[in-house]
Amino acid sequence: MLRGTISLGQVAGIKVGAHWTSIATLGLFTLLLGRSLAGSYGNSAGVWLVAAVGAVGLLATLLAHELAHSIVARRNGVRVERVVLWLLGGVSELDAEPKDARSDLRIALAGPLTSLALAFGIFGVAVLVGTAAGQSVLDMLVWLAAMNLVLALFNLLPGAPLDGGRVLRALIWRRTGDQLYAAAMAARSGRVLGFALLILGGVELILIGNTGGIWLVLLGWFVSSSANAELAVAGLRHQLGDIRVRDVMTQHPVAVPAAWSVADLLGSPAIHTDHQVFPVVDTAGRPVGVVSWTDIAAIALPARETALVGAVARPLPAGARANEDELLSTAATHAVLRPDLDIIAAVDSLGRLIGVITASDLTLACHRSALNLPVRSARRPSTRP
Repeated sequence: MLRGTISLGQVAGIKVGAHWTSIATLGLFTLLLGRSLAGSYGNSAGVWLVAAVGAVGLLATLLAHELAHSIVARRNGVRVERVVLWLLGGVSELDAEPKDARSDLRIALAGPLTSLALAFGIFGVAVLVGTAAGQSVLDMLVWLAAMNLVLALFNLLPGAPLDGGRVLRALIWRRTGDQLYAAAMAARSGRVLGFALLILGGVELILIGNTGGIWLVLLGWFVSSSANAELAVAGLRHQLGDIRVRDVMTQHPVAVPAAWSVADLLGSPAIHTDHQVFPVVDTAGRPVGVVSWTDIAAIALPARETALVGAVARPLPAGARANEDELLSTAATHAVLRPDLDIIAAVDSLGRLIGVITASDLTLACHRSALNLPVRSARRPSTRP
């Protein structure tokens, strides 16, 4: 979902990363808490150290919130790609939707309940510690508890993509039995919520002159744009119906071995095709990345003899692989939510490349489905290089 992410390892078997914008979040909360503490206890290095610890603690609790979603998702059969901290908090990148409303509800509630538990737990620690560790430390703990309480309550607002929107979706889904209708209703609620946050942030920033309104504006923009994307996904799922990946994929695509040099690629039959992007495969035929002519053109002429395609290729992002029997709507969902996807690699049960789906394939499938025409396979076999 987010480029420019640094890996932080794994927690409970789940990959964890931090987007570079999380540094801004860390700095902002250090500044806000530091100014508050400095106003009461003086502008000292110790006070700012306490503020920095509080900001790091907040990021840690944000991570715990997202990990709770991911752990519960995995227990309910949903594969988790990773958890990423970024400017506006954290995000769990799930590879699929929950299979039923009950699982959806469990996954949605896991985060807010974790934040509530952390809020009460941290406040309990503050009561036990009292002023023994210093008044500034006590204030920091109370602030951290309050932030987790706000995080839990804010996330329970009923609008996608917030957790409250997921709860709303699960409840409507359970009541009506229609997942697409439930997703559309949650997304529409998210659009209204995002617009309201934008207005509140603008009023706070322009009329009141409080720079904190910038945060509400950013949140409103994020909620609104994400809700629009989810509404588009719901419409796409409805339109594509039961069409499978195998029905539209291009079979036997031109695949480039990762072990080839750039010179090998430029001397292969691939240069005679009209393709702009090629899947890159390992020795077992599993897709590991994508490479385009733009990527190749960036390699200096002298380096093309030794530069390996695998090193030049961009790794396949989350959601770029789809089983041939998977619903096309599921694969298309990733394409809508991940505009950086060049292609979707169709794989067999062993993970080997058997086809590709491009943006034009998805567009054609949508048009034919809308016209109630049979979706014939876009089988344009190409010679492997």
